[in-house]
Amino acid sequence: MTIKNLDTVKHAAGTPDSDQPWKELGLKEDEYARIREILGRRPTGAELAMYSVMWSEHCSYKSSKVHLRQFGEKAPANDAMLVGIGENAGVVDVGQGYAVTFKVESHNHPSYIEPYQGAATGVGGIVRDILAMGARPVAVVDPLRFGAADHPDTKRVLPGVVAGVGGYGNCLGLPNIGGEVVFDPCYQGNPLVNAGCIGVMRHEDIHLAQASGPGNKVILYGARTGGDGIGGVSVLASETFESTGPAKRPAVQVGDPFQEKLLIECTLEIFAEKLVAGIQDLGGAGLSCATSELASAGSGGMRVELDTVPLRDATLSPEEILMSESQERMCAVVEPQHVERFMEICEKWDVIATVIGEVTEGERLEIFWHGEQIVDVPPRSVAHDGPVYERPYARPEWQDALQADDANKLPRPATAAELREQVLALVSSPNQASKAWITDQYDRFVQGNTVLAQPEDAGMVRIDENTNLGVAMATDGNGRYAKLDPYTGAQLALAEAYRNVAASGATPLAISDCLNFGSPEDPAVMWQFAEATRGLADGCLQLGTPVTGGNVSLYNQTGETAIHPTPVVAVLGVIDDVTRRTPIAFAEEGQLLYLLGDTREEFGGSAWSQVVHNHLGGLPPAVDLDREKLLGEILISASRDGMIDAAHDLSDGGLIQAVTESCLRGGHGARLVVPDGLDAFTFLLSESAGRAIVAVPRSEELRFTDMCGARGLPVTRIGVVDGDEVEVQGEFSIPLPELRTAHEATIPALLA
Repeated sequence: MTIKNLDTVKHAAGTPDSDQPWKELGLKEDEYARIREILGRRPTGAELAMYSVMWSEHCSYKSSKVHLRQFGEKAPANDAMLVGIGENAGVVDVGQGYAVTFKVESHNHPSYIEPYQGAATGVGGIVRDILAMGARPVAVVDPLRFGAADHPDTKRVLPGVVAGVGGYGNCLGLPNIGGEVVFDPCYQGNPLVNAGCIGVMRHEDIHLAQASGPGNKVILYGARTGGDGIGGVSVLASETFESTGPAKRPAVQVGDPFQEKLLIECTLEIFAEKLVAGIQDLGGAGLSCATSELASAGSGGMRVELDTVPLRDATLSPEEILMSESQERMCAVVEPQHVERFMEICEKWDVIATVIGEVTEGERLEIFWHGEQIVDVPPRSVAHDGPVYERPYARPEWQDALQADDANKLPRPATAAELREQVLALVSSPNQASKAWITDQYDRFVQGNTVLAQPEDAGMVRIDENTNLGVAMATDGNGRYAKLDPYTGAQLALAEAYRNVAASGATPLAISDCLNFGSPEDPAVMWQFAEATRGLADGCLQLGTPVTGGNVSLYNQTGETAIHPTPVVAVLGVIDDVTRRTPIAFAEEGQLLYLLGDTREEFGGSAWSQVVHNHLGGLPPAVDLDREKLLGEILISASRDGMIDAAHDLSDGGLIQAVTESCLRGGHGARLVVPDGLDAFTFLLSESAGRAIVAVPRSEELRFTDMCGARGLPVTRIGVVDGDEVEVQGEFSIPLPELRTAHEATIPALLA
């Protein structure tokens, strides 16, 4: 069958001078020239489509690869690592024959354009990444960042994003156990919608994305391919928004969580019967990605009959089919003898499945359209050997002035009454206020295995009902700290997530990251990225927590204005018995309150400087990762041995923020005493790292303090759980009802 105007391989070889829309597809002139060099001719339209999406910033990591190599070069020795960087998600051994896979990714740009579907399909995509590793997804998390809380566009974006995250995750029956919500004007035109997922499997059930075994069939199953998401995130996330809004608006993907739920159960049954030799989800770059990555990672080539792909829109061109990022689709490599049973399971779950090709002896990815060859490429050149840029980077000229603008010199409250007023302003500010309006829209306890969820320091789920084995996850990242010092800011994000996991009683094992930055074509942004990556790699080496995988999101800026550098770090931990977990709530009168760690005058990038003075300047808190490791060991040991009833890390907002959250969570007040050597202001509002507050039963006081002393961790008794107010002796008191109103009323009022 000959199709009129079809750009075949033969036609391309005979028409070397035909004009092609390489620039409109986001390719640079030298990239287009390199494609021609690889192929020895001009690309066909279908080949050009594949290279354009696969060589996009979002898919190829062409500006970040040279820096990301540090995660491998500096990786700490870790016996728990089973699968590392390079697969759909990392996998770690958590004991008892269980493996856990986890990852965080971004869906930032689509969520600005279409908040509900952008966020929903971000959840769907990360869930399929976890599923593709052979695991059952068991929980999701959602680190979110928006513009100013009172800006009109925030009221457009935030409710849609939250509804998308909740709507998709709730329909899948996955508990949302953690994440963050941060407001800052720098995210006004570039909200950050990061989504994470945790999955559980047995060691022997790990699956990889590869197509090996000539004659094995390539099966596309799941939803039909449509026009939604053509170019999608692969193109959209690879360019800067203009000040008037995004210039290119490829159709944002449309998600169907009920279809995804069927796909999950169908895939898990297929895994249980060991019917697949390789598998890949279809996310960014769609079929272009799935076919080229499977073939590239395998031992042979692949032939695909593109006209057999089930379509929702019969008018789609071959190029559009290859670029479509329609959701709820998977691609499996299946041995011929297993194809019939594979199809039976798909039919049982009402999942469309079609053999679209097979693995070949050769080393080429060949794609045909009604018998005509439209793609003939080395798959590795598409999937893995794209451009690698060593972008110029330089410390920005304004960095010295920013750091010299010391927040420690800002005017401080002159009276106890003024200090009380500033504390109330802090705990009621959008970033420190209760996020219950948001998190109450998520089902946090579906499946019945959630042990801890927001607003706890870390989310925790039980993965074995007989032994109570569990895993915990926390995500953190402070763009204000990273703006002041990207190297230190990245390590502070790592340290806080590590501390949060340890505070819950779990032992930190490994990390995933989502690195959100502005345009890589700006040397100042690339310096921020290089420094943050170096800081994270150095920090992981020191803490012994390897990077198992993650995501880079660049071009998060509007015109010339970039977001704050925002490295988000997700730390995964394991706990042998979830019944020994540590909550944040001060739940019993008489519990003794102890401050662990050293408190210094550190206010650079602090919540106080932002809320009271609208100021960003100075240096962020110092990082001592050896201290973080020691603090973590103490918190884990104390939790396991029943020495503490509650623990809360100290970070944004300092001690008073942690005390407020713990008191309101438990429904009990606290009487605090300012320790010798500290003034009340520094005691309450400093954001020194490496600290936590714990509630100790009186019967365990001596054992706990002796352990801290023997290990060399500073420990200071600062008060007691008591009454129905938070009292700072000699300074002020705030009744819990007043504190609760201040803390809980802000977000509903802003978003009403």
